[in-house]
Amino acid sequence: MTHVSPARKQSEKALYGGTGSRRITVRDIAAAKERAEKWPMLTAYDAMTASVFDQAGIPVLLVGDSMGNCHLGYESTVPVTMDEVALLSAAVVRGTRRALVVGDLPFGSYQEGPVQALRNATRLVKEAGVGAVKLEGGERSAHQIELLVQSGIPVMAHIGLTPQSVNAYGGYPVQGRGEEAAQQLLRDAKAVQDAGAFAVVLELVPAELAAEVTRSLQIATVGIGAGPDCDAQVLVWTDMAGMTEGRVPRFVKSYAQLRQGLGDAARAFAEDVVGGAYPAEEHSFH
Repeated sequence: MTHVSPARKQSEKALYGGTGSRRITVRDIAAAKERAEKWPMLTAYDAMTASVFDQAGIPVLLVGDSMGNCHLGYESTVPVTMDEVALLSAAVVRGTRRALVVGDLPFGSYQEGPVQALRNATRLVKEAGVGAVKLEGGERSAHQIELLVQSGIPVMAHIGLTPQSVNAYGGYPVQGRGEEAAQQLLRDAKAVQDAGAFAVVLELVPAELAAEVTRSLQIATVGIGAGPDCDAQVLVWTDMAGMTEGRVPRFVKSYAQLRQGLGDAARAFAEDVVGGAYPAEEHSFH
């Protein structure tokens, strides 16, 4: 009988860098929390990009309603529809083998109550094949989360700055500043955990408060503009890769400059066409 060392078993189970080939599940997320293992999450909106991230080992991909801003040309996430999320979620699922794909429930798809939330979440699971859904709100969304989880649909919650409420906020302010706001955020975090969420996104939250929430919860916290102490970190992929035009949020770190590189490639192609250098003999058929 072959002996496998504990260190090797640990490596095989790792969310990022693990050697397993099966789909990541919410049980793997819970196990990573117990191991105090940090892990990355990125957004994805199409099969080709999703396959790149999947092959890079990103364990969780979010088909976020951020597609509205960076993929569909909307000014905010508010106009995004269920049809759009379902279509792009299915593409991401088809482009991946290992990553847990989480589909976002867009504005207006769950606010009416648990029954509406279940209907639309079920659609993402059945039509698109996602492994979990995400919705915004703490205490106010607890009943929706509870019904989804009881119905067999894993839920990632989202508290702090909730972009679907941009019209109510009047912008994108940091959340949880001040004692009253901090206590409300802690109540929201506890409420989504008690409702059965397997993880919770903390967006634009002071680092100290996010650290306190992470320590107080048994479920994973996913930070975006919430400091270094969360269990995981997520970025919109176009921000991460330098595709976003203009100013990006303070919390963003760009790891490439794909917008410049893609523009350079397009200009080089255009110049070859105009100058007659493309197509050359090796690109032609006879």
